[in-house]
Amino acid sequence: MTDYSDAFLADIFAATRHIAVVGASPKANRPSFGVMRFLLDRGYEVYPVNPGVAGQKILDRPVYATLSDIPAQIDMVDIFRQSDAVGPIVEESIAIGAKFVWMQLGVINVQAARQAEAAGLKVVMDRCPKIDLPRVAHLLHRKAN
Repeated sequence: MTDYSDAFLADIFAATRHIAVVGASPKANRPSFGVMRFLLDRGYEVYPVNPGVAGQKILDRPVYATLSDIPAQIDMVDIFRQSDAVGPIVEESIAIGAKFVWMQLGVINVQAARQAEAAGLKVVMDRCPKIDLPRVAHLLHRKAN
């Protein structure tokens, strides 16, 4: 359930412009910080979500307490939380009309994934966009032409 085709991943990246990073950290040594920087550098609009630092900024982007607080339509919800914390995030992802739920490396919640898929969202688990995007970029370029 964590084996995804390159075409599947490329389709997600191609259809994504606005990404919420749940569990975003203001600490430069944290993986979520590096992934946010990577996505911003590639032209994605990134919205950090972390109730502990809501109202502050990470990489010059305002931090939101919840997905519902973000003043934009979110395409992808990228989750940097423990697997057992994913359920409520998926429920909120469904409620805000997100198209994709992406669970980071080590984050696997089959029940939440099934719930998201039943609501029409595409799900990726135990993967990192910072790793997968460069690997499937050649497919994105082909889609753009």
